[in-house]
This record gives sequence, structure tokens and C-alpha cells, in this order.
Amino acid sequence: MSDIELLAASGAETAAMISSGEISAEEVLEFWLGRVSGDQLNGYLWKADNEAALAGVNVDGGALTGVPLAIKDIFCTEGVPTTAASKILAGYRPPFTATSVRNTAAAGMPMLGKTNMDEFAMGSSNENSAFGPSLNPWDTGRVPGGSSGGSAAVVAGGLAPWALGTDTGGSIRQPAGFCGIVGLKPTYGSISRYGMIAFASSLDQCGPLTRNVTDAALLLDVLQGRDPCDSTSVGIEGGVSAPSADRLDGLRFGVPRALIGEGIEAGVLARFEDTLIRIADLGGEIVDIELPHAGHAISAYYVLAPAEASTNLSRYDGVRYGLRSSDEDLLSMYEVTRDDGFGPEVKRRIMLGTYALSSGYYDAYYGRAQRVRTRIVEDFNTAFSEVDFVVTPTSPTVAFKLGEKTADPWTMYLSDVFTVPISLAGIPAISIPAGLAEPDGGGPELPVGFQIAAPAFAEQGLLEAAYALETAIRFDGSAGLAGGAA
Repeated sequence: MSDIELLAASGAETAAMISSGEISAEEVLEFWLGRVSGDQLNGYLWKADNEAALAGVNVDGGALTGVPLAIKDIFCTEGVPTTAASKILAGYRPPFTATSVRNTAAAGMPMLGKTNMDEFAMGSSNENSAFGPSLNPWDTGRVPGGSSGGSAAVVAGGLAPWALGTDTGGSIRQPAGFCGIVGLKPTYGSISRYGMIAFASSLDQCGPLTRNVTDAALLLDVLQGRDPCDSTSVGIEGGVSAPSADRLDGLRFGVPRALIGEGIEAGVLARFEDTLIRIADLGGEIVDIELPHAGHAISAYYVLAPAEASTNLSRYDGVRYGLRSSDEDLLSMYEVTRDDGFGPEVKRRIMLGTYALSSGYYDAYYGRAQRVRTRIVEDFNTAFSEVDFVVTPTSPTVAFKLGEKTADPWTMYLSDVFTVPISLAGIPAISIPAGLAEPDGGGPELPVGFQIAAPAFAEQGLLEAAYALETAIRFDGSAGLAGGAA
């Protein structure tokens, strides 16, 4: 087998080749570690060698044994640097491993390395990493999206066959859309959060970033399940199997037209409309729906998520682990350590969250945002009484240039306008590539994501619909694969 064939193979195809004896697991790992060593995208913050990649891996794990993966650096891994892309955790090596990572090791999947990300998963471009941004393999002058931008970049750029990411307000789906791959945010509670460094605990969810829908299904089945270490985890009843649908007959797809309006690039809208036509060609029915409160989702999210972050990040104080910048006195240690250790976006969100939770403002901000969240949940419940799925573009734009939005946080936040309502509702959604489009104002053609959302714990139906649509679209991601390694 040639290196080109192995590079182009999906996770499922690689597993089949190992199982048939066409190639050995050792040869597969050697190939991918070689790719990782040539990383030109700043996609990895830590790279494994052969011994570290196989540490704790069950060599008889099952159908996916021998297919390695990349892990976002927000997952604790015993004895391996875990920083959440923040200076405040520089040098931290956890004494335990996240359940998601343990599940993949138990399935026989070696770890290639820890991927770059927005600091503490706060961002939409990967530019908030304390270690520099990852680059989009389609155009290295552009962002890969965030916060799981490193995971998306290494999969799209041929530096890993698949990867783990986390999604709080769109942090799997948006970078998947920007990089031309598949990103799945499962139902909240379907995968354990144990060992994931917390940003916003009521929203954070692990999920796969892969090259196709079949791989997303296989990886989700490894990850999902109830975990005694996480009381919010319930798993997916019956598990998940590889999808096989080739038609969408009898399925209704809801389009919230009021949400898909001003601010969306012409090319993105064109690919979205093209995809709706494909759905109709496959037998699906397109239905206009209303999500009356979805337009308030960004505002509510940027009260709720920072409020939870201000609590979760209070543990980083220089006392227990990570950076300590001063020993002068206790107050100085807190202040100087947090000032030196946290980046500008993390500081911004801590201040926003602390203010929203402060005496006299709690009900006006946090309480009201929670009421909006409840209304958004009700809106989706109403919609799913009429349709099987809700569809939108994944992001209103294609990948933007590095530095283009860093001076305007609100414009950056609007990158998640289509993903955040789904996160607040806690329901599953998947982004699949819908084609290419030029940015407004001209430039190279770049991937466009198409987002499909489903009712809670309806992942199997969601994957079947996405698979049928993916097969019809036949997106070619080879241009991204060429841009990752030296």
C-alpha cells in the first residue's frame, strides 16, 4: 500500500485494511507519527512517540484497533502535558485520564498527540491559543475555526485520520465547516465529561471530527456511554452503528428562514440552497419553520457560558497546579498568576461572568438568560413536532483571514450564530461539507458547512440522514489533505 492511499483512507477503511492483514497496525502508526512530525499547521501542542502513543492501549481492542487519533488538549491524559492551550497550565501533567480518552485506548486506538485549541475552549478561530493559532490547510493565511481548530486542522490537513474535540457553542461544528470535514456534537450527556477541563459545564460536550459520516458514527459509538465518574452522562440507548441510508424519503427538514438572513455570505447561502435542492432530490421535504427565540441565543450564551467559566476557572490560582508567578503574599499570588497566565479572551469572559453573577445583577442578566434558554428549548421541541430535522448553514461565512476579527469580539462571536441555539437546547447536530464558495470580496474557494440538528438522543437518525446527503454531495477534500505536513 502506498503512503498516498493510506493518507486518503478513512478511519473505517484503515481499520478494515488492518483487519484483513493488508497492512499492520505498527505500519499504520509509523506512517501517522511521521505525518505528525512534519506538522506545518501548528496543529499539535504535544506529539507522541511510538511508546507514548501506545501507552495504555488495548492491542486487542476491537474493530478499530490500530487506527490512531488526535486528542484535543482539553482532555486530561495521565503523565502527558495537558494545557488547554493556556500558560496557566504550563507543565501540568494530570494524574488521571479523561473517560473519552480511556474509551479510545480501550478500543485499541493509539494517541498521536494533543491538538491546539482556543485557550480553555474560548474562541471561534483558534487565535486565542497561548501557543499561536493553528492554520487552515485549505489556506494557511486563514483560521481553522475554534475552539477545536487544531483537531479540525490536523484531520483536514492529513495529520490524523480522525480526532476528538469539544463543543460548547459550536466548537466542533464550526471548525469542521471551515476545514471541510465532518464534525458531530452529540446530545448533552451522551458522552462523559470526566477529565475534560471545564469551560461551561452545562454546555461542554465531547465529539468526533472525522473525514466522513461513517467515521463519525464509529467513533461516537466508542465514546458514548454512562460513566459513574460523571453523573450527567447517560449514554445513547442501543449505541450507534454505521449508517447506510441512500434516500431521505418521508423525512421533513425544517429551515428557520428568519435566522438565515442578514450577515450570511452570498457563497455560503448559495451552497445552502443547493443542498436543500439535493435533499428534495433524495425524497426529503423542505419545510419553513419558526424558532422565535433563536435570534437571542448569542446574547444569552454570552451571559451563561462566561458565568459558568468564571466559576470553573476560579481554581487556577497558583496554589495547586500550573503557573505560580508570585510568592510575595496570597493576594499578589492570585492576582499576578491569573494576570500572567490567562489570555485576553479568557479574562474578558471571566469578568463578564463574574459581573453577571454579582449581587444585584444576577436576575437581570443570568436569570433572564436562563429563561431565554428555556424558550429556545421549547422552540426546538415545537419544531420537532412538525419536522424530523432542523437545517442551517454551519457558519455565516467561510474561514476568515488570520487577524481579521480579533479586534472586534462581537463580530467573532457571531461566527456561532447558527450553532449556539443548538448547544443551548442540548440536542445533537452534525456539520458536513456542502461544497466550496468564495468569500465575499473575492478570494480562494473554501469549504462551506451544512448543519443538521435532530431531537435529543436521535443520533442514529441524524447520522443516516447526513450519510445519505454526504453520498449525494460527494465533496472532495483532497485539497486540504495536501496542506498539512512538510
